[in-house]
Amino acid sequence: MQPLRYGVATSAFQIEGASTADGRGPSIWDEFCTRPGVVLDGSDGTVACDSYHRVEDDLALLVELGVTSYRFSIAWPRVQPTGSGAVNPAGLDHYVRLVDRLLELGIQPLPTLYHWDLPQPLEDAGGWPVRDTALRFADYSGLVADRLADRVQVWATHNEPWCTAFLGYAAGVFAPGRREPEAAYRAAHHLLLSHALAAEQVRARRADAEVGIVLNLAPVHAEPGVDPAAVDAVDAIQNRLWLDALTVGRYPAVVPDVSDTLDADLTLIAGSADWLGVNYYTPFRIGPPDAAVDAVGQDVHAFPGAPDFSFHPRPPFTSMGWEVDATGLEAVLLRVAEALPGTPLRVTENGASFPDATLADDGSVLDTDRISYLREHLAAVERARSAGAPVLDYVAWSLLDNFEWAQGYTQTFGLVAVEPGSLRRVPKASFAWFSEHVRAGR
Repeated sequence: MQPLRYGVATSAFQIEGASTADGRGPSIWDEFCTRPGVVLDGSDGTVACDSYHRVEDDLALLVELGVTSYRFSIAWPRVQPTGSGAVNPAGLDHYVRLVDRLLELGIQPLPTLYHWDLPQPLEDAGGWPVRDTALRFADYSGLVADRLADRVQVWATHNEPWCTAFLGYAAGVFAPGRREPEAAYRAAHHLLLSHALAAEQVRARRADAEVGIVLNLAPVHAEPGVDPAAVDAVDAIQNRLWLDALTVGRYPAVVPDVSDTLDADLTLIAGSADWLGVNYYTPFRIGPPDAAVDAVGQDVHAFPGAPDFSFHPRPPFTSMGWEVDATGLEAVLLRVAEALPGTPLRVTENGASFPDATLADDGSVLDTDRISYLREHLAAVERARSAGAPVLDYVAWSLLDNFEWAQGYTQTFGLVAVEPGSLRRVPKASFAWFSEHVRAGR
């Protein structure tokens, strides 16, 4: 097996800022951030890291790291401000320039077509629970591929569709902030359908395109006293819903009938991923509904139809309240390799938020906890590879401290700190450690 390749990841809404520049339209996250109390620190993505205007600064960091790939997302509202109709040339030109510069620097672009920033007019028309949104996504994907398919071979359609569907439409803690369980299942189906339709659009423009989808998967462990049906339901919604649809064209029993054309859709979805991206942060421990530990993003409302349960994460924890367990990444990769035999895998996100309170004399962060996290998880990837999992890439989350969705700027996942106000980039100790690891691997 070829040596593991290394990259880092970001997403458009979390780093770009420039929320009204060059014709960009509003997204559901722009609207969501205006609601009192939904973002922990009351912040938004209006400025973020201002990466839209500081592309060269961030490219220089990639070169200094020595990574061979950069995973980023394309903001749908920049390309199509209303989610349909003609392309916005200024918005799409930004990504053409970014891709061209990456190629000049010898860094492979790994674009993701959707990282949660649905154009607000499409949400006003019903959002992902409406089938038309899947068709609009296919159109948008074709417009992007018209400009970039000659430069980009490896594409991802969606990032973590579970979050879009179940945190956004069931739990209501992510944009668009709806609590409609049935709508969440419809959204999940249309996200998978839109992936398959978008893949067709990209391949129509480049025959050798490799189109995948990125899933946030987790091992699900049963704690004493829990209802086994709850454990099964959590695993079904978090993992099997996506994997079963993509592999054998069916949904677990917990998923209700959501479409009159379900069989035809699932036929299209099955086998539609040329590769699979795995985002891994923490395992899920499912116990009786009496947990005292609060972990960000672990919300029982995101699993509609499951019997009563609660999450029981065990220490050590990240500052998100997520359990640190590198063996979970190994287990997920081996599970996916078995479910999709022969399908290339990429670890498309892995990283941790820590307080970053220990500083060196020059003001940089001495984040030894993050270094330990990365070291342990990279070792888990190599164990999975040795056991036969065809993992091609390891992509760390994230290049920069950024807007962490409903947590605002209270959580720091970056290898690089971003100073408030000046937005000066300050590499952390983990940046130097990861760079040494990458260069040794190359």
